[in-house]
Amino acid sequence: MPAVRRKRPAKPQFTQTILVLEAFVVLFATLVVHGLRTYPTGPVWAVGGGLVVLLLVASGWVGRPGGYVVGWVLQGWLLAASLLAPAGARDLTVITVVVFVALWAVALRLGGRIDRERAEYDAAHPADAAP
Repeated sequence: MPAVRRKRPAKPQFTQTILVLEAFVVLFATLVVHGLRTYPTGPVWAVGGGLVVLLLVASGWVGRPGGYVVGWVLQGWLLAASLLAPAGARDLTVITVVVFVALWAVALRLGGRIDRERAEYDAAHPADAAP
């Protein structure tokens, strides 16, 4: 019988994916705001670039104590930053952030559920469980 490979937990995998995708969206949104020239370059890159770095760092923290709380805090910061977007892009930016917040919540909920169901299955079928 072939060796069973241990599965990576779903919750951190899903939430890491959301945070990395958000980092890319924030980077592109920062480029757009920079191109519109409605704000000075320094603050635009400080806020946008800072959020990109924080999102990427937080993606490595999920699964550790407090990692998911950091993710929620970043979701709030993204929503606040989206409200600072120029008037022409504000509606689309806020909608995009709200969609990502919903995806974050779904990733936490479904990832946790998948991990619980895997643990229940492994407990019921110890012969199939990875070492």
